[in-house]
Amino acid sequence: MFLSLFLLGLSTKSYAINPEKYIVNQASAENFPLVSKGKTASILISKTDFSGVLKVAGHLENDIFQVSDLHPKRISAISEARDFVVIIGTLGKSKIIDQLAKEGKINANELRGKWEKFTTQIVENPFKGIKKALVIAGSDKRGTIYGIYDLSNQIGVSPWYYWADVPIKKQSELHVVPGIHSQGEPKVKYRGIFINDEAPALSGWAFEKYGGFNSKFYDKVFELILRMKGNYLWPAMWGRMFYVEDPQNAVLANEYGIVMGTSHHEPLTRAHAEWGKSNGKWDFNTNSEALINFWKDGIKRMGNNETIVTVGMRGDGDEPMTEGTAIGLLENIVKTQRNIIAEITNKPAEETPQMWALYKEVQDYYDKGMTVPDDITLLLCDDNWGNIRKLPELDSKPRKGGYGIYYHFDYVGGPRNYKWINTNQIERIWEQMNLAYQYGVDKIWIVNVGDIKPMEFPIEFFLDMAWNPEKFNAGNLDQYYVNWAKENFGDQNTNDIAEILKLYTKYNSRRKPELLDSKTYSITNYNEAEKVVEDYKKLVQKANSINKKLHPEYKDAFYQLVLFPVLASSNLIEMYVAVAKNQLYASQGRASANLYAEKVKELFGRDSLLTNYYHTKLANGKWNHIMSQTHIGYDNWQQPDKNIIPQTKTIELAIKEVTKIAAEDFPKSETSINKNRDLYHVRGFVEDNGYISIESKNYSRAINSDAVKWTTIPNLGRTESGVTLKPSNIKPIEISEQSPRLEYDVHFFSKGNVKVHAYFSPTINFTTRDGLKYGIAFDEEKPQIINFNADNSEKNWAESVANNIKIITSVHTIEKAGNHVLKFYGIDPALVLQKIVIETEEGKILKSYLGPPESFRKE
Repeated sequence: MFLSLFLLGLSTKSYAINPEKYIVNQASAENFPLVSKGKTASILISKTDFSGVLKVAGHLENDIFQVSDLHPKRISAISEARDFVVIIGTLGKSKIIDQLAKEGKINANELRGKWEKFTTQIVENPFKGIKKALVIAGSDKRGTIYGIYDLSNQIGVSPWYYWADVPIKKQSELHVVPGIHSQGEPKVKYRGIFINDEAPALSGWAFEKYGGFNSKFYDKVFELILRMKGNYLWPAMWGRMFYVEDPQNAVLANEYGIVMGTSHHEPLTRAHAEWGKSNGKWDFNTNSEALINFWKDGIKRMGNNETIVTVGMRGDGDEPMTEGTAIGLLENIVKTQRNIIAEITNKPAEETPQMWALYKEVQDYYDKGMTVPDDITLLLCDDNWGNIRKLPELDSKPRKGGYGIYYHFDYVGGPRNYKWINTNQIERIWEQMNLAYQYGVDKIWIVNVGDIKPMEFPIEFFLDMAWNPEKFNAGNLDQYYVNWAKENFGDQNTNDIAEILKLYTKYNSRRKPELLDSKTYSITNYNEAEKVVEDYKKLVQKANSINKKLHPEYKDAFYQLVLFPVLASSNLIEMYVAVAKNQLYASQGRASANLYAEKVKELFGRDSLLTNYYHTKLANGKWNHIMSQTHIGYDNWQQPDKNIIPQTKTIELAIKEVTKIAAEDFPKSETSINKNRDLYHVRGFVEDNGYISIESKNYSRAINSDAVKWTTIPNLGRTESGVTLKPSNIKPIEISEQSPRLEYDVHFFSKGNVKVHAYFSPTINFTTRDGLKYGIAFDEEKPQIINFNADNSEKNWAESVANNIKIITSVHTIEKAGNHVLKFYGIDPALVLQKIVIETEEGKILKSYLGPPESFRKE
């Protein structure tokens, strides 16, 4: 369970879905000619193999055709094979593969008893008449399917060829290099997505395109999941019924090898929408007979299809159960459900995989001692905002069922829905999921992805990471952007596209678009709003410039994956800043207010034009409805029915004023050290305007220990980067002179009481202790021990997730002006420090969202 220190990592070795490239465009005596000189190798596959393997082999044939304009011939008998052949099969299911293993041509021990493993290798003279074969062998159905799709990916077919119109580059020569190519077994057993909150966008699209959430729709979903080496799905559930609306849905899932589940509040495979009024009340105390029959039918319908059965119960429609629900009642419900499973399957309940989600109030019951049978996987959850609520204790005994995580990229609920656009930083996903993995959470990783689009980038990252979390570290996340851009845009403008992906998600993560308003960024202090708008506009400029240069066939994919999120997000920020200026100038009776009122109208209109292009022009109207989620005009947690233009004011002027906007309208508050001061003896960050502001990564010294090291996670957070202790699976550290700490050299021109405002990612106390702690001190003073989670009120949590920052303030006394050292002591791991702002007694920090810009530093 505990991982070696390489997880700390500042290694920069890249890892994407394909860490090792084994396809080249040059022929050689050693290589296998998949496509060469106008010919393509035949595909030999036993008819007795899994039907899903045969189906996916058909996808490979089509992929080879898309790349080479040549269609491989499918054969099913060795006697039909000549010269160069791709042999595909599952050990124990394909007589051809079993024969190769028996003759020692491939090593069966590499596959036997393994979970989802494949090997791809060249075998010389495997059978009479075959000169050379490329053998893709799987340990099981999904292992073989992953091996097939891995080859597809290697020849240049993106998992997003359909879902984001990523073009397939033509190549006339495709050769496989020697070696045993494999990605081993996955480190996380079940890796999946949850389609949720899918109206109006995905539902509108699916009904127009496919007539609903039927097997034609799910065929595309299953393929996408498998191409990214996922294996698990919670299907769409807003009024939807996966098993009822199209019985072929379940048949197809089983064929593909997709493990099906239902969401955290839909027990025993029954969709919530299946519970009709005629069934009576959703209440086990008063209506247990109807519930038991309802659940029995779910397990009967499941049959032998690979399923993780959800157990437990919440209130009707994913609401909390009645106030004061007895733990005993829930335990009794689960006992009843397990009896149903055992009765209908005719085998002990523990032989059917089950999971119980500790979602919201259910976690409280668990913390209070609710017993859970050992074979059930405990699905731990985040707070719906990407911050994990609970992890196993480090000294807890292992559970047979293990642990999983239910994570969110999309959410409907307080403090506000966020559904419109991607606001997820892969750096935060990595930091939280790496934390979970280090605490032994490796049975299930599932993420709520909303409408699938526009979460393409974080979805692939999440599933890539789930395959092998040990390949990812703080030092190579940057490379992931590069690899992804390269794979999806044919190595055009790769570094620039990677930079845009990195920065638009960073800027969007500062505050969800649904929470933005005219008051978010200050138009009067620190030049904040202007700087934010300017940063977005730089991305717009860069994205537009790339778009002009891209090969035409890449423009649809670029619009979906890069250009639209940048244009739409930038436009939204600019609109709210224009509203703020309109309100300020109107209150001052200035004519320029009218200009900004017009600008707000223009920008509000542009938002709908960008969406309209996405729906009607992009890819010939293929994606109609998919970006129809409202995002302007919220006044509570729930979305408005339509986008609502923000209110503006206009000024009636008796005498015409000059309405040109002057630069002095926006006072600048940049750091400006008084040039008359003697800075000769000054060291570190220098007080100015009554404060010192420091980005956490710019420490003067980092003191590590043998057990832990300070790790900078580049790009994580609202302004620069985050710094944290790794590994995370350590007990709290007692502060001593040797303690791990960060030291920041600072210089004060004043003395007296100072406030240190420490800006952190909004990590939740995932332990059973009273909170996560850190120490803070100046110079040789005794460190103050601060409980980061001292205020765990709903109000404090809502504020910290809305702001995507938690600011903790401590008070210290500076006895004399001059050079000092601020020391930040690590006690608990998992706290991510982003920024420090020190406020002097005479000083006053002006109101802003991101805090003052970094102070001048004298080395």
